[in-house]
Amino acid sequence: MIKKEIVAMLLAGGQGSRLHALTKKTAKPAVPFGGRYRIIDFTLSNCANSGIDTVGVLTQYRPFELNSHIADGSAWDLNRIGGGVYILPPYMNQKEGTWYRGTAHAIYQNIDFVDRYNPENVIILSGDHIYKMDYSKMLDAHNEKNATCTIAVIEVPWEEASRFGIMNTDRNYRIEEFDEKPEKPKSNLASMGVYIFNWQKLRSLMLECAANKVEFDDFGQNIIPLMLERGEAMYAYPFGGYWKDVGTIESYWEANLEIIDPNHPLKLQDRKWVIYGEPLLYPPQYISKTGQVENSLVMDGCKVHGLINNSVLFPGSVVGKGAVVKDSILMANCVIEPGAVIEKAIIMPGLTVEKKVKVGDGKTIKVFEG
Repeated sequence: MIKKEIVAMLLAGGQGSRLHALTKKTAKPAVPFGGRYRIIDFTLSNCANSGIDTVGVLTQYRPFELNSHIADGSAWDLNRIGGGVYILPPYMNQKEGTWYRGTAHAIYQNIDFVDRYNPENVIILSGDHIYKMDYSKMLDAHNEKNATCTIAVIEVPWEEASRFGIMNTDRNYRIEEFDEKPEKPKSNLASMGVYIFNWQKLRSLMLECAANKVEFDDFGQNIIPLMLERGEAMYAYPFGGYWKDVGTIESYWEANLEIIDPNHPLKLQDRKWVIYGEPLLYPPQYISKTGQVENSLVMDGCKVHGLINNSVLFPGSVVGKGAVVKDSILMANCVIEPGAVIEKAIIMPGLTVEKKVKVGDGKTIKVFEG
């Protein structure tokens, strides 16, 4: 039997309903981001850069585009013998056949997959966030404290703390309380949705709950409180880097425009911690004599004949002469015809904005669906 120190289980079945048009036809982790990536690329790249070579990707909502994007995992060097990346949709077995009812239930339905690798630990990840993180350092902290569970946390503004699972810890970061979206939070240490569990303890607890018909569908609602109640060694792992939940149109737009800044903490140009994605099969970008690009990201295959300011252009987009694109995101293969004005907007893939049409008022974010 293969023996792994750690296996990753990446939860990628989210519907992302607050992203509205962006997730009508695809799962949230497959939503394009930053000109050439998908949201899930950040978590998969973190795994590859952290030395985690076995990843189960648990899909559910509209998985086709996500599955096609991940393929055999070669973009992240995860097409390995004795490891690799695996797509794990819900399935029917002799005991049950249901949709994943929650984060923990999704792991429970895939116990057999994890058991194939007999790992000491399992790291539970989300495909919904933009960040760089070395999971191997978190694993070292987990092992040093002989923890049953270690939860990555980040300080959030106090006014936003009620949106998250909040950790209340002692001075050594041992978790004393876990409050899921508390009305009056006692701390601003928010869960990042990154958990490392001792696999045998998590496995035994889930099987026990299933046998006794005790609800265990969700880590935040069920598993973590139950482990705390039983006195398990549970620790918070403070993370000091950039982390963003792009779960709303506003946060998605903001995160895309933030990475234009060359001093942004993600440092997408950093060759020591590369964010990988599927290869781009487009010709080079073209900026004509009338084209002007200011503080923007313009991907391969784009043709610019107008003004681009503080914007992100995905591959294959065309901006006509006299057109203005400001504080906006153009998804792949958009056409902005001459004289059109785009301001503080997101243009969906493959759409055309006709001549002299204005999209957006520069105040609220407009999603253009044609």
